[in-house]
Amino acid sequence: MVGVETPISSIAKRWTPSTKVVKRAALSAVVMSVLIIVTGGAVRLTGSGLGCDTWPKCTDDSLFATPEEGVHGAIEFGNRMLTYVLSAAVGWTIVAVSSLKPRRRKLVRLAWSQFWIVLGNAVLGGITVLAGLNPWTVAGHFLLANCLLAVTVITWVRIGEGDGPPRPRAPLPVRRLSWAILATTVVLIVLGTAVTGSGKHAGDSSDVPRMPWDWSAAAHVHAIAAWVVCALAIALWLALRVADAPADTRARARDLLIVLLAQGAIGYVQYFSDVPEILVGVHMLGSALLWIAVLRVVLSMRERGDDVPAPLPGPSAERAEPASAPAG
Repeated sequence: MVGVETPISSIAKRWTPSTKVVKRAALSAVVMSVLIIVTGGAVRLTGSGLGCDTWPKCTDDSLFATPEEGVHGAIEFGNRMLTYVLSAAVGWTIVAVSSLKPRRRKLVRLAWSQFWIVLGNAVLGGITVLAGLNPWTVAGHFLLANCLLAVTVITWVRIGEGDGPPRPRAPLPVRRLSWAILATTVVLIVLGTAVTGSGKHAGDSSDVPRMPWDWSAAAHVHAIAAWVVCALAIALWLALRVADAPADTRARARDLLIVLLAQGAIGYVQYFSDVPEILVGVHMLGSALLWIAVLRVVLSMRERGDDVPAPLPGPSAERAEPASAPAG
């Protein structure tokens, strides 16, 4: 039975993009994933979380923000509209990856997974509004945005690689150290939601519920996790130098240290200056950049060739060789 031709498959039949074009498409999804995290933070920090008081409409009577909602409605509605720009970037990535020749099925799956995460997070964002900015759904909304960022970064990196099996570029203990940084960073990001979920920036001027623990204690636990990530990153940077790892891998570890130090400095300044909104926003941007830096370090620990190596000839292959003609 002949398969049904979709718009994407139709484009793929007629267009073969270069790797550079596909990487730019994937990078646009990375950039938009960071931007949606930062603008989502801006909605919260300006108290515009309920600027549109329902979902999927902005009000019961209007799909769009109205003058009655004021600036808060405009900010919240603007963030909702930015989701369409993110969707366009993800859609471009899907089309570009699907048009590669030969077809790379794993990359196509990665690209499509971005679409499903965007769709799921849009629904979760709507639930968050309908739940009156419940801090648990707000945290889930933020964490799912970071899942999207992870997938976009992995897709972007994988486009420049082959589809062969991964080959290590550093000794196993060093690779395990990078995995420990990845796991600890996940904990750090989750703990960050506990800080914001119990802190003063609830996202709206109304009586929004908060997470049931002391904000200052949550901030201290978050800081401890940050110091653990920093210590592991220093250890990784030193280990890569001792192991004489490839220059690009050492550069990724150096970039991670720079982002960590900047993020830590911003975190302490905002804590001791009564968490001003602008610094919290910069800290959220730093969180996204830190997550990207960690992912790039882990991904740089291995490489993939274009093809699976051919099996070495065995005895059966030798027997299959034609016998040489007798000397005559």
